[in-house]
Amino acid sequence: MDDLQRRADAFAALGDPSRLRIVDLLSVGDMSSSEIASALGMKSNLVAFHANVLRERGIAQRIRSESDGRRSYLQLIPDAFTTLALEPRPVAGRVVFVCTANSARSQLARAIWAAHSSIPVASAGTDPADRVNPGAVDAARRHGIPLDEAAVPLALDEVARSSDFLITVCDHAHEKLGGRDDVHWSIRDPARSGNAEDFDDTVAELRSRIARVARQLAVA
Repeated sequence: MDDLQRRADAFAALGDPSRLRIVDLLSVGDMSSSEIASALGMKSNLVAFHANVLRERGIAQRIRSESDGRRSYLQLIPDAFTTLALEPRPVAGRVVFVCTANSARSQLARAIWAAHSSIPVASAGTDPADRVNPGAVDAARRHGIPLDEAAVPLALDEVARSSDFLITVCDHAHEKLGGRDDVHWSIRDPARSGNAEDFDDTVAELRSRIARVARQLAVA
């Protein structure tokens, strides 16, 4: 069975409300079939059926009682849920964040990324500005982000290498690259308004996305 099918089968098992109720109980402790039946008001044959499905799908296991060998407890497999996640995608080069001007979103993303991953990071623009946007600098100061205020925005063609993993953080850059990027995040440009609130919203969105995606990428 390939990994995709294994994960699909596990998610299908968890899609049944009765099995999910059993998993909820087991998340805090091991239980015998009779204890599960009592807690959920479920018939013993149904408990046995659902327990068998959870075992077959690699979500739970039966543990024999050390005291009474005739009795057993259903126990969640410790790594059952961590193994349902995608295997990290290998990145041979750097993660490169790309926006239009390389003056705000991509600069902030680069600074935030370094705190979440050991994969090297860079940033670039499809039409770079002459300096980092002051609004981005102020937002970085407010949120304690180590943004390089002296950084010079650079063009993507100057920065990108064939092994890099490109993440566009604006729609214009994504559409201009025409599929050259690996991942696209549709994030509004706070520089359009220049409002501190919009820059703060951008920081919050970048932090949320980076915290999630950094776990899905690994050094090749």
